[in-house]
Amino acid sequence: MKLQGKVALVTGGARGLGRAYVLHLARLGADVVINDIDLNAAAEYDEPLTAATVMEEVEALGRRALGIQADVTDPDAVEAMMEEVLGTFGRLDILVNNAGGALRPQPHHSASDTPPDYHRYIMDINLTGTIYCCQAASRPMKEARSGKIVNVASQAGLWSGRDGGHMSYKVAKAGVIQYTRVLAAELGPFGICVNCIAPGWILSSRAIAGGRNSEESRARLEPQIPLRRLGTPEDCAKVVEFLVTDLSDYVTGQCIPVCGGYVAF
Repeated sequence: MKLQGKVALVTGGARGLGRAYVLHLARLGADVVINDIDLNAAAEYDEPLTAATVMEEVEALGRRALGIQADVTDPDAVEAMMEEVLGTFGRLDILVNNAGGALRPQPHHSASDTPPDYHRYIMDINLTGTIYCCQAASRPMKEARSGKIVNVASQAGLWSGRDGGHMSYKVAKAGVIQYTRVLAAELGPFGICVNCIAPGWILSSRAIAGGRNSEESRARLEPQIPLRRLGTPEDCAKVVEFLVTDLSDYVTGQCIPVCGGYVAF
């Protein structure tokens, strides 16, 4: 129970990787706030739950849970969410910025022809929302002079992909990595650690629904991964555990790829 007495907020926590972080933190003893634009998002990709909602899954683990349906790209909604968190629990110790993704794919998404509206949408849900949530969480953490923030980037933010495809997503996730470094430099004197993870080819419910777990996809991807397997949400959750517990008290401003060695430096 490394996180006994702590309060964590996970954005995009109603399904997939976010849900894995929520349940992992609850098992470590944290009370958890689950934020999502749709708190029933697991149903979209037929992700099975062990209870009626993710909040009830947390409560079944003996922890307190609070669900807040809010759009993290709306600064007013983020501020209202933070007020509700503090009003309910009186503190915030951990923020995991998971909301985002390469959503609503477009036929034109390269560096030279991405439509402005789609570019703005991808930047907002991945980078801007992360910034809004970090800014809101920074205030109570600075007052407490402690806190752990984990932003979720992607392997896409670490390499070009050797072509111009999916430019907006790659640039947004690269921005998350750099924002993490900048924020860590500012918040370090307050005892707050800010880091990020960069997941690789992970078998989230959305990725599975898109065919990532097919024999064809595995045959293409696994030979490119040194550990010769696709990742699981729990693989990422274990690294989040490291970054939100005292194991990482002298680690800040870092980006940890969780990709089985796919992104090598």
